[in-house]
Amino acid sequence: MKFVDEVSIEVAAGAGGDGCAAFRREKYVPRGGPSGGDGGRGGDVVLVADPRRSTLLDLRYQKRYRAEKGQPGRGKDMHGRAGEAVRIPVPPGTLVFELQSGDQLADLVEAGQELVVARGGRGGRGNRHFVTPSRQAPKTAEPGAPGEQLRIRLELKLLADVGVIGLPNAGKSTLIARISKARPKIADYPFTTLVPNLGVVELPEHNSFVVADVPGLIEGASEGAGLGHRFLRHVERCSLLLHLVEVPLQAERDLVADFETVEKELHAFDAELAARPRVVAASKIDLPHDGAAVERLAALAGERGLPFFRISAVSGEAVEALVLELGGRVMGEAGGD
Repeated sequence: MKFVDEVSIEVAAGAGGDGCAAFRREKYVPRGGPSGGDGGRGGDVVLVADPRRSTLLDLRYQKRYRAEKGQPGRGKDMHGRAGEAVRIPVPPGTLVFELQSGDQLADLVEAGQELVVARGGRGGRGNRHFVTPSRQAPKTAEPGAPGEQLRIRLELKLLADVGVIGLPNAGKSTLIARISKARPKIADYPFTTLVPNLGVVELPEHNSFVVADVPGLIEGASEGAGLGHRFLRHVERCSLLLHLVEVPLQAERDLVADFETVEKELHAFDAELAARPRVVAASKIDLPHDGAAVERLAALAGERGLPFFRISAVSGEAVEALVLELGGRVMGEAGGD
């Protein structure tokens, strides 16, 4: 399935039905009087957070949503039927903005949460409402009110506890495949991950947490370079970040510089995001590597008070310890290095 995390749509609620101007005309009922019923209310346009959805793909192909109009009133005091509402399912974690002003209307984070983005018009009143002592047979009825129309922008931010960040090919997808049932595309070249991936990690005592990997960041990502800039917002909801750093196969690679590149992009994108707690892990430790470079990174993590792990998602080395550390921090328990 193609992943779409931002889309703009137009919504139009239904207009209210017109009121009716009618009079009772029945045998043996003299001066029956006005009997026009009210028009029905127009249908609303409603956004619904649906946990079965994980992308805004459907909304990319259908850009306009219009609810049904209310039916007009009828004689014999019969009200018109209300228009059917249009309910638009969106993934939990969807932000809703008014397109022109940019104002945020809602943040749909709970499954089943609803937002009426366009309200249907009120139905017009029938002529029976306009009777006065001096006007016993009014021929006036109200037209239905128009429904609201709006252009909105929807932006999806994934709901995850732990966000996995790092340069391209750092092993993020491989790690998620190891610790959860997620099966992201994995290959030995940069930008394998073209979309964020979510995985549920099981812990002892029936606990769990959700982890998301973000396409590899490169220098300048916060300004639009590479792929990662489009997906940095998907870690904004995460309470904890896991920074994976690929161990260098060549001595000339600077592990600390790789680490600082991603840290710089986090700060440039959102200072609050950069201040989130995080854990650092040197990945692919099973491969031949520059041990001195790993020790320099470990020392830097120690200076900044960040837990540090040497892991291999392929062999499983230290992965269980890392998962327990992440789980403990997500659950609010004390974690150790």
